[in-house]
Amino acid sequence: MADRHTHGQLQTHSHQQHRPGGMMKSILPQKGPTATQILAIVTLLPVGGTLFCLAGITLICTLIGLAVATPVFLLFSPVLVPAILTVGLAVAGFLTSGAFGVTGLSSFSWILNYLQQGKSVPENLDAAKRRMADAASHLGQKTKDVGQTIQSKAQEGKEGAKTT
Repeated sequence: MADRHTHGQLQTHSHQQHRPGGMMKSILPQKGPTATQILAIVTLLPVGGTLFCLAGITLICTLIGLAVATPVFLLFSPVLVPAILTVGLAVAGFLTSGAFGVTGLSSFSWILNYLQQGKSVPENLDAAKRRMADAASHLGQKTKDVGQTIQSKAQEGKEGAKTT
């Protein structure tokens, strides 16, 4: 199993066979998908695909609009309002296209991470509920402390007003 080399290094040999698709098996869970994972895929794949389509359509419409508006802008160059409108609409179109694309990519990324973790939705919800409860109790304590501070300062001000 182990061979000694002249430099004192230890080399081990593993007896694993490399099978085709071995990398893919490490990404996918060993057991079949759960109902929540199937539901997540069924709902998020169409959403991501739709957002990608909207991104493409918005980009194409923006480019067509820019191609149509540029000659008009050159003909009516003394008028600044059309130029500002053209540039504003082009920027808005590119930003909208990018937003749809990023949203689609993030939904696909979420699906991949969700499948790799193998957690179910109730586990994630329980963790979120615990975080919300902790945040609410911290906020309640902070509010109570601030209220006591205000009350003590009001009391001090009241006593100071009586002495003068």
